[in-house]
Amino acid sequence: MTLPGAPFLARDGADLRLEGHALADLARRFGTPLYVYSRRAMLAALQAYQQALRGRPHLVCYAMKANSSLAVLQTFAQAGCGFDIVSGGELARVLAAGGDPARVVFSGVGKTRAEMRQALLAGVRGFNVESLGELDRLDEEARALGRRAPVSLRVNPDVDAGTHPYISTGLKDNKFGIAHGQALAAYRHAASLPGLQVVGIDCHIGSQITQLEPYLDALDRVLDLVEAVEAAGIPIHHVDVGGGLGITYTDEQPPAAGELVARLLQRLDARGHGRRELLLEPGRSLVGNAGVLLTEVLYLKPDPEHGAAGGGRNFCIVDAAMNDLLRPAMYEAWMAIEPCVQRDAAPRRWDVVGPVCESGDWLGRDRLLAVAPGDMLAVLSAGAYGMAMASNYNTRPRAAEVMLDGEQVHLIREREMVQALFAQERLLP
Repeated sequence: MTLPGAPFLARDGADLRLEGHALADLARRFGTPLYVYSRRAMLAALQAYQQALRGRPHLVCYAMKANSSLAVLQTFAQAGCGFDIVSGGELARVLAAGGDPARVVFSGVGKTRAEMRQALLAGVRGFNVESLGELDRLDEEARALGRRAPVSLRVNPDVDAGTHPYISTGLKDNKFGIAHGQALAAYRHAASLPGLQVVGIDCHIGSQITQLEPYLDALDRVLDLVEAVEAAGIPIHHVDVGGGLGITYTDEQPPAAGELVARLLQRLDARGHGRRELLLEPGRSLVGNAGVLLTEVLYLKPDPEHGAAGGGRNFCIVDAAMNDLLRPAMYEAWMAIEPCVQRDAAPRRWDVVGPVCESGDWLGRDRLLAVAPGDMLAVLSAGAYGMAMASNYNTRPRAAEVMLDGEQVHLIREREMVQALFAQERLLP
């Protein structure tokens, strides 16, 4: 059976290994819960984009909301990647990891004045602006600093990406972007503001997209607008088609990065826009299947009536929880769960649940597993929106993180200490 994350993740006999390292050994060495990433898997995913774009003006900007750990950012920065950010905190992380601010695009619907100033002073490549109010505010902040802010307008193309409603971003009912029908007037307004310089156009239609057609539909609508904007005398230098390419969690068959890029370039060429710089903002497709979450089985709680009419459920209680990995609880996301060492025993169906005091605290339902207390399990495809969405609910310290790079094993984030969680709090006098 081919696992999500192959060829970097694979079985060697009974052992589950990532880049050749036995995951059970890493769990024992560093403790659990534990995030483990493959650096080589991340670079291979990035290379697929870069090879497909070779010879064309382009910039790949990693959507760091997927995983913002410094070593991950460092990996992509050293490989020549730019960054898509949505906060001043993410900009600070990029700079701390050695990223080039001139390769950073600042997205997001709610940029504050302080964040605008921070980004202007850092010298980011541009701002993806999402409202008329934001245009006016950015103009004010840029002029106050004696600068011109490079802007692209994020246009909402009203395209259904066919994904979960919580991660759909390109429909008219979503909060993101400027409506397609209002975009030309918005570009005219942006061009009239002395503190702004129009440089491009941007769209982003969602996340975990598994079909090509929504991208092509969105690109066509964006190019229609490019032609109208340039006819109004406002040059557009680049087209940013966002990110959102999906990965395989179970049986999804998303297009390969190279296939997506080839089709986008073909459409640009067919419509006479092949000279334009193309920006992409992949996140999940670069890191999702490069990471796993390791967890220890604490207790088994079988129901003797499980499977009978009206019977209950079997619970496998582990030490990872919804605060470590929110996707199953938030999106009802299905993520593969594999024993780090396979047992030669008959499997049973288990709901894999955590210690958090919520009925929604589950990592997987109805999973066929042969397990015993003390076993280590790996939640696969956990490199994206895992640690980045982790919290301290129930005063639980966040997990440690490890990066594998061939024979090298690097602890890239130490496990949090409980005392650090309330170190900034104060008792009343």
